[in-house]
Amino acid sequence: MPGRWIALLTNPAAGSGARGRSAVADAAREATGRLRDAGLEVRPLPADDAAHAADLVRAAVAGGGPAAVVAVGGDGTVHAAIQGLAGTRVPLGVVACGTGNDVARMLDLPRGDARAAADRVVAGRRRRIDLARVGATHFATVLAAGFDAVVNERANGLTWPRGQARYTLATAAELRTFRPREYVLELDGEVLRTSAMLVAVGNGPSFGGGLRITEGAALDDGLLDVVVIAPMSRTGLVRTYPTLYRGTHVRHPAYTRHRVARVTLAAPGIVAYADGERLGPLPLTIECAPAALEVLT
Repeated sequence: MPGRWIALLTNPAAGSGARGRSAVADAAREATGRLRDAGLEVRPLPADDAAHAADLVRAAVAGGGPAAVVAVGGDGTVHAAIQGLAGTRVPLGVVACGTGNDVARMLDLPRGDARAAADRVVAGRRRRIDLARVGATHFATVLAAGFDAVVNERANGLTWPRGQARYTLATAAELRTFRPREYVLELDGEVLRTSAMLVAVGNGPSFGGGLRITEGAALDDGLLDVVVIAPMSRTGLVRTYPTLYRGTHVRHPAYTRHRVARVTLAAPGIVAYADGERLGPLPLTIECAPAALEVLT
């Protein structure tokens, strides 16, 4: 990739504990060395938080622009980069070293191997993919708006334990009390009223570290996949959960899928998350933004 400089975006605060921060720093160092060995100029963009990361990318693009923005970290760092890159011609590279890494997974990029990921940037092969948009915010993977979102909200309210253990504790707590919600879905203008355990809107197929909730979602079809999981017992939910990693939940009788360009979700007591980031309470309208992002694959 000859020519302009490469922006290397990191958010040290995004790492889960000292080990996570160390992983980001190590990956950034390895990627920088590989890119410079290839003759590329690398300029670091260290961010204080997600909002700062998005602002740094916007400023870099507006100021003449790098040849690419390379996000080093997990899906949260990628999500921040997307806010500054959506609708531009500046491509996104990903050096995945987070917990979920679903963006790297859906783009078939290396995970946990910074040098191999940097090689993809050097190769410079480009592809345009769709994004999903909620107001001015874009996301790449899945919007969660059900049991999974309630678990996320509870976990974010816990100060102990740290890391993945928070989500395990939050899941156990919600399993004891969670009840199906009554949803109103407007699917390309058609209204559906239904009770559900979970509703997810996928631009890509997976979230949460490989949970293939919107199995079959394509990144370049101009459509969103809306998955509805009908009410089931707590035991049934626990038994079904492992099938999400294989995508075989699509055969469960509680599963239905709709493919639309635009959906509005409404339900009481649900705060939606997308790319693992908190978006806000329902109702929300999600639209497909076709070919909104260029990526290095």
